[in-house]
Amino acid sequence: MRIKDTKTGTGRKIDLPPVAMQALEQHRAAMLREGHIAGPVFCDQQGGYLRKGNVCRRSFVPLMSAAGVPRLRFHDLRHTSASLLLAAGENVKTVAERLGHSSVKITLDVYAHVMPTMQQAAAARMQKLFG
Repeated sequence: MRIKDTKTGTGRKIDLPPVAMQALEQHRAAMLREGHIAGPVFCDQQGGYLRKGNVCRRSFVPLMSAAGVPRLRFHDLRHTSASLLLAAGENVKTVAERLGHSSVKITLDVYAHVMPTMQQAAAARMQKLFG
């Protein structure tokens, strides 16, 4: 297993919803009960780093099958998150920051197709302002 820097060489902080924080806290408590005090948050049975192929084959693909959802690549979760946030009206700058994009232009180039109704929403807001 090889650990490498991010593309920009810097990390980023993103806020997680309470449901995600609760799940992480529960996972951490379980790891401490098992004696895993240090190391990766999610680890193999020896406390080492997980291998992407094993996670996908042993966990991710079976979970998708059990849920009856179409098969996706693990990386597609990133795109799904961004698409859902934008479709729900989240600010493009915020989504770009969460994705680690250096510019909102990158985000807009990749995700513009999920935002066609934003013009309608903007018109509705203008109507409400000046109604």
